[in-house]
Amino acid sequence: MTQELTDLRAFILEGRYEDALSLVDELEGMSKKAILQNIETFLSRMLVHLIKNQIEQRLTNSWAASIRDSLLKIQALNLKENKTSYYINWDEWAFHLENGFEDAIFAASVEVFNGNYTPFKLQEMVDRMQIIVAANKLLNLTYSHSAKALRDVISEELSQLPGGEDWKLGR
Repeated sequence: MTQELTDLRAFILEGRYEDALSLVDELEGMSKKAILQNIETFLSRMLVHLIKNQIEQRLTNSWAASIRDSLLKIQALNLKENKTSYYINWDEWAFHLENGFEDAIFAASVEVFNGNYTPFKLQEMVDRMQIIVAANKLLNLTYSHSAKALRDVISEELSQLPGGEDWKLGR
């Protein structure tokens, strides 16, 4: 990125505005790609914990914290600088959830029941649609609540997951 900024400065000083604008477009693309990769990382982390929750039928403080943190990070990353639009709109998550689910199965296979299941076996055991619906429901909260309000709303939603009531009551 440093080289690109050096080139941008040179293009402007030399009056090569077309080249400068082209480079600005390239920089914007690089920035968007990096943001989307970060969002997908947090999405995958959330999916891993939703898979673990479904299979083990419990919710730990660690899993709840990870899901909550992932959603808060996704909300912050997804909102564009103009504060009025998003990198991923609420109705565009299907592609990201499908891809993220595949990665999350592999990651979750290491953790679910201490790694006793291969990714192939775990994929057979998981209700994929239920995970995607739960993830989509949680992601949609990021569009309808402020960052401050979202924290409480997430906690309430987590209590609705399998084992969530016990988690909420500290059992």
